[in-house]
Amino acid sequence: MTQAPTQVRTLLDLIAREARQSGVFGEVTIAPTRVECAAKDAAEPAFYRVDIEGNDALVSLVTANRWLSESIESDLLHTGDSMEELVEEELVELGVSGVTPTIRHYRSDDKHFTFKSGVPGGLNAGAKTIATWLLAYEAAFRNLGDMAGAEE
Repeated sequence: MTQAPTQVRTLLDLIAREARQSGVFGEVTIAPTRVECAAKDAAEPAFYRVDIEGNDALVSLVTANRWLSESIESDLLHTGDSMEELVEEELVELGVSGVTPTIRHYRSDDKHFTFKSGVPGGLNAGAKTIATWLLAYEAAFRNLGDMAGAEE
């Protein structure tokens, strides 16, 4: 059963509030089915998102900049870490254990380089859990590639 628009809006408002209170994002905006948080210090524009699709809650990092996406991939290649492991470690730090995320990495139809995961339980997980996944994504990606800014 799909959530009513007012229920989705309330959920997104709560997630946006958590994102703003965390202090780790730039501007936080809300659209009808999305919370979008600007990456605070990335060398190029990048955004952390929570998208609601039916009863699914999807957390992602997106950028239109190929160079920024490649800088993340390069760091992962050189360190030997996997995104799944990094996000899982951050989830544990934030109090969510026993979950190994699945992360898809692709170029979307709207030409964004995207790292994306579904939150287990979808909308039923609740705003706090979905916001925790958003914060885990930010913490996992923050120091990869040029997400923390570029040295000129």
